Amino acid sequence: MARVQMERSGEMEVFVRVVREGGFSAAARTLDLTPSAVSKLIARLEARLGARLLNRTTRALTLTDEGRGYLQAAERALRALDDADQAVGSGTVRGRLVINASVPFGTHVLAPALPAFLARHPELTIDLSFTDDVVNLLAQKADLAFRVGTLPDSALVARKLGRSRRVICAAPGYLARHGAPRTPADLAQHNCLGFNFRRSRVGWPFREDGREVEVPVAGSLLVNNGETLRQIVLSGVGLGRLSRWHVAEAMARGELVPVLEAYNPGDLETVNAVYVGGGQVPRRVRAFIDHMVAVVAASPLFAGG
Repeated sequence: MARVQMERSGEMEVFVRVVREGGFSAAARTLDLTPSAVSKLIARLEARLGARLLNRTTRALTLTDEGRGYLQAAERALRALDDADQAVGSGTVRGRLVINASVPFGTHVLAPALPAFLARHPELTIDLSFTDDVVNLLAQKADLAFRVGTLPDSALVARKLGRSRRVICAAPGYLARHGAPRTPADLAQHNCLGFNFRRSRVGWPFREDGREVEVPVAGSLLVNNGETLRQIVLSGVGLGRLSRWHVAEAMARGELVPVLEAYNPGDLETVNAVYVGGGQVPRRVRAFIDHMVAVVAASPLFAGG
């Protein structure tokens, strides 16, 4: 029985690696094993469990229902083993950290913060993905995500990093051709670029005569992420409303110009780190969140959480 118990963690690691890499050969290369050895380990695991975990064809490898359930359990078990090792070890942050972030925050804030963190933790591997879609952390096997804006109700644990106000801006070339709007009502004569995903506001908010109003806007282009919108605004197509941290460098270089700041309502967009709760947070997750909290706190473009 003791021998079987010792073998289980190795079988779990091989199974998880096969799923992550998408095949026996790819997993074998990362594990320094032969494909036949990996195949035998998976066959032994399935025989011990009395269930098929993987459907194999010449073109694809897919999880069975039992395989999906075992994958989640195996990943939890391996994280717990890793945390146990680190709890009594030297405190080294190691392992694989899977991170998801929105395209703008990932590009302009997270990516520049990575080199210093990786230099401090050379035994850590970071698997990074940028998308403005709200991903399912469990389905994507992600440890951590950074999300901007209002969070939907979920079982995820959130830690607020900071907040930043939004600004309406345009390229100097656009303003030279069309003039700068002087009041929110002038936006009816301007190309106001926006997003094609559902937002809590339909128009753009302003503060006039001591009260907040929402002005309907329309334009020739809708996009699905903030970085694309920033690039289009930079090219002089129209006006855009973006977080100040997202456009601060371009404004400092004179590539974008803020407009209607006298009417800016000062609404704040929140940046949160979210992760799956329900147990001890892995040290690698805690360490990276703490690092990003410090990065955001040191930036003049963010207000404290």
